[in-house]
Amino acid sequence: MGDFIADLTHSIAGTVDTSARRRAEYAVDASNYRVPPQAVVFPTTTADVAAILDVARSHEVPITSRGGGTSQAGNAIGTGVVIDFSRHLNRVLDIDPVAKTARVEPGVLMSDLQKAGAPHGLRFGPDPSTKNRATIAGMIGNNSCGPHAISAGRTVDNVVELDVIDGLGRRFTAGEGLDPVTGLSDLAASHLGVIRTEFGRFSRQASAYALEHLLPENGPHLARFLVGSEGTLTTTLEAVVSLGDVPNSPTVLALGYPDMFIAADAVPRVLPYGPLAVEGIDSRLMDMVRAHKGKDAVPELPAGSGWLLIEVAGATAAEAVANAQVIADDSGTDSYRIIPAGPEASTLWGIRADAGGLAGRTEKGDPAWTGWEDAAVPPDVLGDYLREQDELMNSYGVVGLPYGHFGDGCVHMRTNFPFDQPDGTEIFRSFLMDAGRLVTKFGGSASGEHGDGRARSELLALQHSAEAITALEQVKSLFDPEMLLNPGVIVDPLPLEKDLRRPQAISIQAANGFSFSHDKGSFTDAVHRCVGVGKCRADTTGSGGFMCPSYLATRDEKDSTRGRARVLQEVTNGGLIDDWNSTAVHESLDLCLSCKACGSDCPAGVDMAQYKSEVLHRTYKGKVRPLSHYSLGWLPTWGKALTAVPGLSAIANAALSLRPLAKLVLAGGGMDTRRGMVSFNTQRFSRWAKKNITEAQARDELVGEHYVRSSTVQRGHRPQVLLWADSFSEYLSDAGAKATVAVLEAAGFEVLLPESQACCGLTLISTGQLDAARARLTHTMEVLVPYAQKGIPIVGIEPSCTAVLRSDLKDLFPDDTRASLIAAHTSTIAEVLVESDIDVPDLSGRTIVVQPHCHQHSVMGFAADRKILERTGATIRELAGCCGLAGNFGMEAGHYEVSVAVAENALLPGLRDAPENSIFLADGYSCRTQANDLAEVQGMTLSQLLTGAAAGSDHSARAKRLPEGVGAR
Repeated sequence: MGDFIADLTHSIAGTVDTSARRRAEYAVDASNYRVPPQAVVFPTTTADVAAILDVARSHEVPITSRGGGTSQAGNAIGTGVVIDFSRHLNRVLDIDPVAKTARVEPGVLMSDLQKAGAPHGLRFGPDPSTKNRATIAGMIGNNSCGPHAISAGRTVDNVVELDVIDGLGRRFTAGEGLDPVTGLSDLAASHLGVIRTEFGRFSRQASAYALEHLLPENGPHLARFLVGSEGTLTTTLEAVVSLGDVPNSPTVLALGYPDMFIAADAVPRVLPYGPLAVEGIDSRLMDMVRAHKGKDAVPELPAGSGWLLIEVAGATAAEAVANAQVIADDSGTDSYRIIPAGPEASTLWGIRADAGGLAGRTEKGDPAWTGWEDAAVPPDVLGDYLREQDELMNSYGVVGLPYGHFGDGCVHMRTNFPFDQPDGTEIFRSFLMDAGRLVTKFGGSASGEHGDGRARSELLALQHSAEAITALEQVKSLFDPEMLLNPGVIVDPLPLEKDLRRPQAISIQAANGFSFSHDKGSFTDAVHRCVGVGKCRADTTGSGGFMCPSYLATRDEKDSTRGRARVLQEVTNGGLIDDWNSTAVHESLDLCLSCKACGSDCPAGVDMAQYKSEVLHRTYKGKVRPLSHYSLGWLPTWGKALTAVPGLSAIANAALSLRPLAKLVLAGGGMDTRRGMVSFNTQRFSRWAKKNITEAQARDELVGEHYVRSSTVQRGHRPQVLLWADSFSEYLSDAGAKATVAVLEAAGFEVLLPESQACCGLTLISTGQLDAARARLTHTMEVLVPYAQKGIPIVGIEPSCTAVLRSDLKDLFPDDTRASLIAAHTSTIAEVLVESDIDVPDLSGRTIVVQPHCHQHSVMGFAADRKILERTGATIRELAGCCGLAGNFGMEAGHYEVSVAVAENALLPGLRDAPENSIFLADGYSCRTQANDLAEVQGMTLSQLLTGAAAGSDHSARAKRLPEGVGAR
């Protein structure tokens, strides 16, 4: 391998990476399998790709092509060299609006192709749920389909030409006809009978090679034959694909049925009406969404335990609704709801898109796995097939939640195979063999669009005759006789239980850190939550997503939630990496901002912020820590010390305003010297509050209307709230806290203060000082629990600290009922006020640029804040994405460039584009600090805005400057 790596590095302009960390990141795709490659290569040109293939052939090294890595059958992993096309070869080269075609590089994202076609009213028809991270060549490799395949066709139906190199090194253009490959026509002629009877029997027969495209009556088409070959025959350099018109005014029709079987029975009734999509979804999946994101996360659905979600088109919105009504009338159910295009419809499709991750846990919280997640049968037998499949699962004592593309008979599902048990692998194998026999009985295919890969190639012998298997072998020998292209897939398959990921892992239980209560106390189960669907690689900043900010800045798998999870999984596997303190682990976690967005945005529920804290905790327990852990991790302690004596903080602020001294302090504390220095309150908020709230209450007895908008509310009859001032509000920035007092009193509340300052330990948690954080939180619980026991709401000020009480507190104290009680009674100011009839300033004609805090987005959500802001009459521009400072992250030395690049995802463009006289609103201390540091924009909190502080203010959201030397990506 040393000679191979040397030759490869010398031959290409791209990057060759053989590090243990990189190999760990690419050892797994979205499947159950773990196969570390010898090298990962990032070609920059097609000439690089050709050179990689030449060098690999000369050294007889296996080759695996990879796009977004979302292959669920083990199609994108291999023992030799993995070529990542997504990093550089990702351009849309040409759009021809007349011919309605696009020419693209192999690594282009399907969603980027859609954006390129949109100005022409065109789109690529197939749209799998992973469309914003799946690449076109990956879709070609698997013959991906998605919900709209029944109306727009599969990938194979939309491929015009392919520029490819085969296993012999021959480069040719595949299109109509078979001429470029000598012997292929003769092979087809010698197997006409078996091809006509065993291949292309129904639309979702995606297993094996698509031999039906060799038949003379079908018009032989080499490009379409290569679609679905999973990189085992050729490597794609460019593709020409056809585009279709964007449909008008699609409407969603939700049909409710007693169960999924009856829902499946109804599919043949609706297909004659020509719907755009027919998707099936189980009520248990919806229950999981509600449990994970709250009861309001799922739009209202008609009664039932199984639904068909049908998308219906029309020339106008009214016509689409009318067409949906016609289908409903003939659907076999009276339980239905028509949902016009809009937020609710988008939410439903979003839930369906996330189903692969959501189904990764059973109702009882057990891990559920891929393997048998892609079977397809003709739609007219779907209901009966599902019934017998359910019986099969019951016989094995396993469960799975069916969903998927019911319109063409394709069923997705994850199953709780007991991989952590001694006989789990045997159960997995036995079940898949029986499941393969069952789908064959119904005339189906083990793969409906995900490909055979390692998971299902062995099942081809159950689906096909010996002659058909021979034909597949002969095809392979024509294109790749040395078996170097994705070996072990389709032809000469590897055993389906070989190289399973989870059985290789040892059990690492929680120990004096986070409890991982959602994973039954197992760190191993927690990190193996990542099933590889890759949503962390998707640019969701335009659609309300916050994950994963560092990946969006660097576009490096290392910086995705998935990449980090793979490295941590490797620690549990003990293969390439077996030490918490390894360089690979800390490189992987270094650029994690601990924003917690993955905790809500990852459909599998991965919480990388917790995992990072746990790793830092285990790594540095009892050892000397990095300087920033003492400077930033102990920031509340320094704030407490500097505000202990009146006047001391003012002296410190004056001294630290001298830039040379500030730089010395920043450098000495392990921070970046380009950052601004924090300043401290000249008086602790609690001292101000005790004086001013008491005075306010006294004045309230005399002049009630001054603080209580309703003169009927008198002191002693007002509802009580406890205002909990976190350490940021107490020691660093109290303007928002003071405004919160005014807002609560104006709304008619009696504001109480805790008897002593109570810190949540956020900075200790983010730096992995979990023993200290637990000690800090023990005191905080003692202070706060008496109020929670009385049912008094605890109102937080800083979102990140409020999120600790709502979330991390329970995970650090899983068996302490006080933690759950405090979490249940902790609220944001918006959650307390949203249902009350409070006065809000009239900001009609103005724009509010809002940066929601990542932790609020993840834990509490922003719905209550949004409702209140909408009452002001202002135009609301809600930014989606982390600000880039993220607590200690952006302050630490070595993170500045990435911090600024993350700010370029949403924050800085939002500030640059803000109109005059706009308002920048950010409840997060870090968010306001980042905007001030990078763009000289002064932000305000929601409470400040509600006090009328925005009226006539100069809190313009428009950026006054940009970071020197750093522009947009």
